[in-house]
Amino acid sequence: MAYKTDTIATISTGLSDSGIGIVRVSGEDAITIVDRIFRSPKEGKSLAKVKGNTIHYGFIYDENKLIDEVMAVVLKAPRSYTTENTVEINCHGGVLMVQKILETVLKTGARMAEPGEFTKRAFLNGRIDLSRAEAVIDVIHSQNEYALRAGTNQLRGNLYEAVSQMRKKLIYEIAFIESAIDDPEHISLDGFYDRIIKIVTELIEEIEKMIQSADSGKLIKEGIRTVILGKPNVGKSSLMNLIVGSEKAIVTNVAGTTRDVLEENIRIHGLGLNIVDTAGIRNTEDVVEKIGVERALSCAESADLIVYVVDSSTELDANDFDIIDFIRDKKVIILLNKSDMKEITDENDLRSAIEGRFKNISSDDVVMIKTSAKDRTGLDEFETAVRNMFFQGKIPMDDEIVITNLRHKEALMDACDSLKLVLKAAREEMPEDFLSIDLMNAYSSLGYIIGEEVGDDLINEIFSKFCMGK
Repeated sequence: MAYKTDTIATISTGLSDSGIGIVRVSGEDAITIVDRIFRSPKEGKSLAKVKGNTIHYGFIYDENKLIDEVMAVVLKAPRSYTTENTVEINCHGGVLMVQKILETVLKTGARMAEPGEFTKRAFLNGRIDLSRAEAVIDVIHSQNEYALRAGTNQLRGNLYEAVSQMRKKLIYEIAFIESAIDDPEHISLDGFYDRIIKIVTELIEEIEKMIQSADSGKLIKEGIRTVILGKPNVGKSSLMNLIVGSEKAIVTNVAGTTRDVLEENIRIHGLGLNIVDTAGIRNTEDVVEKIGVERALSCAESADLIVYVVDSSTELDANDFDIIDFIRDKKVIILLNKSDMKEITDENDLRSAIEGRFKNISSDDVVMIKTSAKDRTGLDEFETAVRNMFFQGKIPMDDEIVITNLRHKEALMDACDSLKLVLKAAREEMPEDFLSIDLMNAYSSLGYIIGEEVGDDLINEIFSKFCMGK
């Protein structure tokens, strides 16, 4: 992919009051451009003559007008993020100051960088592959500890290394087939089918393991969409406030106080939960409350997890049975709230109520936790239940590859489908050139992940989602 080689600049730190701000400049003329506006206390000192990977104290001037006291980091090609000449001007923080320095740089010969253009240049110049480039934005957008670690692992090249090794195996077999077809007298295909079956079977197992990690990866990256359901006045909003750790929801003794959905993103032990508090589920003639109930059920339809709150100090009624019918095929944690009061409905009552309603699972498999929003109990058990339900108690991390990108998952699925065709053809001992076609398709699909089989449109789309300055 061709790209502009002119010099670009933008602000790489947030536009807010801060200790420092950074204006990044990259391109063949980056050092020359900054040198025109940079003045060192040492007479005659020029940034163009200093060594790379060094930092220099001085001042930025707009013609003869002093702008700020700065530190200029000089990185000479190819030892920089973009592999181009780069200067990072570290100035005093504050919106006005960094904007003024950027304006001066642009006036001196640079142009405004596009979103993600620095990382785009790093990719196009071969410093990083596309999977690592995408990991950059994942790290920036991380909303919880595990998403951050997943992005960091990918940034280190774990996915790139795995995909590259698989592609090496495939291209070797493709080249072997082509050579055997071109020169059958000197290259024998004896034992080829047994070997290719073994290799492809191992590759399919490896790819399928990566595909299976995508469900966990999506939850790690985006958070678990959690919807709180229950009748009015069972303590849903109080429990939400307890989980969130602040008074986000209005709590009263009046049934039906919550009329609309209330969303909050939280972290529990490093996990991200996108919690939605909803209107109490009941049959009602109140027009506004009825709309709230409909929205609650709509949110629950697309939820990853439903937290069904039951008031253990009252008996189950028709509204509870309606909720149980609604949630029977979904991932559910049942909270028996108000455990600080006299218990009228217990776990046995609930298990009896859901027997025959939940498909494919026993009522014994349904997680039930006693909670009290008043006494602030049950939260630790709830967090443990979430971890066990979605990650079997262990969140895949460290050096394990976790697929968090839908584009990567789709490419892996395409590669896997092609390899299954290779496996079928090899077992039937079909002509070798038939195998070569599907091997090449798998090779190309894997290349799509790391950026070796992608077009300009996709590259532009990916980097357009980046923030400015990265």
